Amino acid sequence: MALGVAEVAPRTARIFLSYKRNVEPDQALAHDVVANLSSAGHCVFSDQRLIVGQAWAEEIEKQVRQSDYLIVFLTAESSRSEMVRGEIEIARHHAAINGSPRILPVRLAFDGPLPYPLNAYLDKIQYAVWSGGEDTPRLIRELLDVVGCDASPESGSREPSSIDVGQRPPAYAAPLPVPGGTLDVDDPWYLARPTDATALALIRQPGQTLTIKGPRQMGKSSLLMRTISAGLDLGKSVALLDFQLVDEDGKANADLFFRRFASWVAEQLNLPDSVDTFWHAGYSSPQNCTRYIEQHVLAPLAGPCILAIDETDAIFQTAFSQDFFSMLRSWHNRRADPTRRGWKKLDIILSTSTEPQFFIDRAHESPFNVGVTLRLEDFQSDQVGRLNALHPRPLAAADVDRLYKLVRGHPYLTRKALYMTAGATPTCSVDELFATATDDRGPFGDHLRDYLLRLQRKTDLIPAIRQVVQGRTLSDELAIYKLEALGLVRRDGHTVTPRCELYGGYFRERLRSDG
Repeated sequence: MALGVAEVAPRTARIFLSYKRNVEPDQALAHDVVANLSSAGHCVFSDQRLIVGQAWAEEIEKQVRQSDYLIVFLTAESSRSEMVRGEIEIARHHAAINGSPRILPVRLAFDGPLPYPLNAYLDKIQYAVWSGGEDTPRLIRELLDVVGCDASPESGSREPSSIDVGQRPPAYAAPLPVPGGTLDVDDPWYLARPTDATALALIRQPGQTLTIKGPRQMGKSSLLMRTISAGLDLGKSVALLDFQLVDEDGKANADLFFRRFASWVAEQLNLPDSVDTFWHAGYSSPQNCTRYIEQHVLAPLAGPCILAIDETDAIFQTAFSQDFFSMLRSWHNRRADPTRRGWKKLDIILSTSTEPQFFIDRAHESPFNVGVTLRLEDFQSDQVGRLNALHPRPLAAADVDRLYKLVRGHPYLTRKALYMTAGATPTCSVDELFATATDDRGPFGDHLRDYLLRLQRKTDLIPAIRQVVQGRTLSDELAIYKLEALGLVRRDGHTVTPRCELYGGYFRERLRSDG
């Protein structure tokens, strides 16, 4: 039954409620919020009654885009949900272009740090706090005030930040006790691969250009963090930039992007920002940026420094990407110029999921085909065995083989499966893991449904992935590279196959129709 509402909100709003399904207190509170906001005349959407499938993903995308507000419940569990993150990403992207939906975070008995990238998305937004059932009436009043009058809800203890997320990155990553996101550099369960040794050896040398390449959830950011941590130990300064934080204005305006980029680098190195007074109308943006880095960044620094850029593919499809990456290539080349010795103390590290050659026409001006490229690969079966042995209740050898066959060494899925079955407090049995692996509400359901949402934003790839999971030949090279970047397929010689048995089974069922 709806709680008493003192006053009906003066305007009607469309609201999308994002939360972790089938867990408490999320589920019960969601029921109360939906009932009370609906009784006040608002249109509230939650996906409890939808049948999951391709049509479900389309409906989620549509409902988020049509909403005025996205209310998101944040708990330790929901903050790790890929579905919750995916809904927030849709909302942010649409709001950057169209002004809505506005995101209203609500912390449910949870004051811990948000994992990356949710901390980047939400830490600057004022939030509401719910500590228990006694707070439900107050929370509903706050939400009614916001959606009816567009006022801000009372926050728990945080004031809204004035930092522009397009210019200043928040804390890069929060420590995570469970699989997901960037792993802490001291994580005892981190499994080093051959690329780690290469990266750590190279960063000990001056003037390096490194590219870390691999599909999503392969550990690129984790390797990047370990590499720059080793650089810090050597006394190198570090400017760490995440291009996932570049906003739509920055992507649409080349001069604004280059100005923000130069300011961002200076800020990360604790140097004064004088971009506005330095920028000269007689030079191009790359020229201004290069002069600024040389004179106002490299010159004042007493020692070597690392420019590390995560998610570089976030700007591949901008109008200025060619100019930006050509600029980085010129910085690489300047290390050999005897008249500009300051450039020798600059290391450049780039991470990317996408094949740059499809977006950079002038290969001789690309920073991705110089220096050293570190390609991350899935775990081998023996590495899965070693990771299993690190868990408090390791799986039997036969079950490790079953797990490897199911997810083919996928780093994130391997860690997730071991956490659920072999962690200190298992949440499902080994038999349940395999029996329900491809179920929408199964152990990997959140991850798999997030992929369906992503494919709704890349509809050109749906016929391509359908061909692959149905065992038909896919010859479209661009589609193959895009699916590889998403982490959905792999190449076995000249054959393109699903990356793992889990993906093949799930998408074969969900994408059966060519309609």
